[in-house]
Amino acid sequence: MHNMPPQKPFHVAVCGGGIGGLCLTIGLLQQKVSCTIYEAAPAFEEIGAGVSFGPNAVRAMELIHPLIAKGFESLVTVNGWPQKKETWFDFRIGKSESRDGQEVSTDTYVADVKSGNLGQTSVHRAHYLDELVKLVPHDVAKFGKRLKETTEDGEKVVLLFEDGTTEEADVVIGCDGIKSRTRQILLGANHPAANAVFSGKYAYRGLIPMDKAVDALGDELARNSQIYMGYRGHVLTFPIDKGKTMNVVAFRTKLDGKWDDRMWVRPSTTEDMFTDFVGWGDKVQSILGLMKNPDVWALFDHPPAPLFYKGRLCLLGDAAHATTPHQGAGAGQAIEDALVLSNLLGQVNSPADINNAFEAYDAVRRPRSQRVVTTSREASHLYELENETIKYDLEKARNELEVRCKWIWDEDLSAQVKTAQNFMAKNSLGRL
Repeated sequence: MHNMPPQKPFHVAVCGGGIGGLCLTIGLLQQKVSCTIYEAAPAFEEIGAGVSFGPNAVRAMELIHPLIAKGFESLVTVNGWPQKKETWFDFRIGKSESRDGQEVSTDTYVADVKSGNLGQTSVHRAHYLDELVKLVPHDVAKFGKRLKETTEDGEKVVLLFEDGTTEEADVVIGCDGIKSRTRQILLGANHPAANAVFSGKYAYRGLIPMDKAVDALGDELARNSQIYMGYRGHVLTFPIDKGKTMNVVAFRTKLDGKWDDRMWVRPSTTEDMFTDFVGWGDKVQSILGLMKNPDVWALFDHPPAPLFYKGRLCLLGDAAHATTPHQGAGAGQAIEDALVLSNLLGQVNSPADINNAFEAYDAVRRPRSQRVVTTSREASHLYELENETIKYDLEKARNELEVRCKWIWDEDLSAQVKTAQNFMAKNSLGRL
């Protein structure tokens, strides 16, 4: 890919080459900002099978670089039935429950939640990353670079890596994920929000060949995205791999609220899963029975950071606001971050103005992205019939489900960028 040479009088170090770091880099190059990606792994790589994006995330891709959106569209898997094209998930009861004189019965239909013209989307993380990598010149990335410390040397930031090497930049953007080192440096290792915390829920994940899923569940339930609701648990399924495979995630609440294992992801067994979902309906039992070699994932998220920047350091994506997956919105927030931050840095004409860009980014991005984290936890309580005001009132649950994510999906991203730019301009004038 040919870029005109960068023209801005400062250099950005992007720590982490995942979805957020790559989208930011592509955005910075579009804005003629010189940058280098420092990736800890020996090559660009993503763990985990699928990632979902809402309509807001797809618009953010388009605004950073149309080819990001094109890459996404070439890979995306959506619901199998044309009449389910706009459906995010169909919700139904997966386990009969009763408490306080209220009852719900297995297979009761709850809601068809629509998210926009693509409905529930899924792309394979590694394949999506490959599309992003195509838009980044080779000489922009350095591998085997895990950040250890940063120090300030006059106007510059010096990055010290675990391999003993150092690099210099004017700006450091931490895109280093949920276990972010940059976040610890920025907030201080002992800050209560420096590290992710266990959300109280964990999930079994596995894949089922679509033909087997169709045999067990019928065409509609296998080929289109479903959420089966139960008390303190829920199971979701959706098609991936252009409809060849059904992805399954089966969530449970950990009653003591603790996760003591050092590993957040570990192999599990079908026996463990069945023990956790005893008494659930036939459909959920069939799904669990078809999952081979499930993994169990502990779900962590970040307590809210008081700021996303300090000095010449700034956080983006999961490093800033890691969330649980219950709204399918985490990766999309990283892309929104990348859109806003690259546009703001594109308006900086001297290193002295970098702080104004960070302040505007923080003002616009922190409230929205942190609200995604809190509402994601709330979503899990709703799906698992733990919401104390709704309890087992399925009419109330339907009304809430149908509208609760609209503020995420319907966001005007061009307006968000404009708001941030206006904030920055006003601040710049105020400092003159």
